[in-house]
Amino acid sequence: MIIEIPENSDFSIHNIPFGIFETSNKGARAGVAIGEYIIDLAELSDHGVFEFETSVLKKETLNDFISLGKAITSKVRIDIQAWLQDTSSVLAKHSELFIKQSSAKMLMPIRVGDYTDFYSSEEHATNIGKMFRDPKNALLPNWKHLPVGYHGRASSIVVSGTPIHRPVGQTKPKEDQPPVHGPTKRLDFELEIGFVTGKNTLLGQSIPTDKAEEYIFGLVLLNDWSARDIQKWEYVPLGPFLAKNFASHISPWIVTLEALDAFRIPGPDQNPDVLTYLKSIGEKNYDIQLEVSITPEGSKEQNICHSNYKYMYWNMAQQLAHHTVNGCNINVGDLYGSGTISGKDENSYGSMLELAWMGTKPIQMKDKSTRIFIEDGDTVTMRGYGEKNGIRVGFGEVSAKVLASK
Repeated sequence: MIIEIPENSDFSIHNIPFGIFETSNKGARAGVAIGEYIIDLAELSDHGVFEFETSVLKKETLNDFISLGKAITSKVRIDIQAWLQDTSSVLAKHSELFIKQSSAKMLMPIRVGDYTDFYSSEEHATNIGKMFRDPKNALLPNWKHLPVGYHGRASSIVVSGTPIHRPVGQTKPKEDQPPVHGPTKRLDFELEIGFVTGKNTLLGQSIPTDKAEEYIFGLVLLNDWSARDIQKWEYVPLGPFLAKNFASHISPWIVTLEALDAFRIPGPDQNPDVLTYLKSIGEKNYDIQLEVSITPEGSKEQNICHSNYKYMYWNMAQQLAHHTVNGCNINVGDLYGSGTISGKDENSYGSMLELAWMGTKPIQMKDKSTRIFIEDGDTVTMRGYGEKNGIRVGFGEVSAKVLASK
């Protein structure tokens, strides 16, 4: 290895995720993460090592690079892995190609044209059903027959590190009184993983489950914020609106699907049997460890959740197959959220609504304060990684501070 990679780094040689960065003297450009460094792909391309139109590496998003297809994007990743282990390679000869991550600013890696959010964790859906409906019939009748989802707002998806203001909207604090207008009092995070599509389809075309992975470029961490009190009042009959469209955060590095092959596992048994177009063969779930922490302003970070992507009832192939079965076309750079990822025990729930169970079980913080929802000044940070047989592939983090409402 021509550079040293810290032990337990998310960005091992097995990973090589793609992102967009800038520095004080370099504009937006494509790079890959390795250890504590970024390899400048735009500058690397000036050495004539790539056999494609390299202007795509000097753009403000990865969309055009991803559009080249996996035959090219995967080869770039594989070549870099080889060059990192070759003392005579272009990377060994040009140390200026390595930029310290600490000296770079990460930007939105993709231009998100459309955003869809699913609701595919059985544990999360069951918890919500117990809170707001009949606990004995927590799941609605359609839930185990199709991946429930809705179309969200793409313009307010931002990269990790971007602060957000507490959203304002209508709430109805008391059932027997009119609604009021003001800041949400129940700001919540939602622990999710998002996948990014890497190919376009035509209107009328559908994607079968056995072809879905050909259309998925990679994954990011996703914090799909929610204002629970705004949501409760507005969502009937059409679903999420102002409670969800004020912000969603993604991690800056896109981890390719191929980098996660080592962490494939079977999904849960699906009972009753799904319809034919949703049947999937092979290991389509992923053993990715996830965690969430809160850092109150002026205090220490505190971990409040440990979960895992393996708990998903509906996998990505099924989500994409259902999304397109009616002929809905997709585009490069579209983002699809998994839905809140909750595990089977109380410490693995992927939202404050569940962790504090509608405010009845406040979380004790290190600074002696308590939390039932997210407060102004809090920074919420999510991390995720897979680790198996000495191989570690991680996402880094998605983090954001909440500011007071404007």
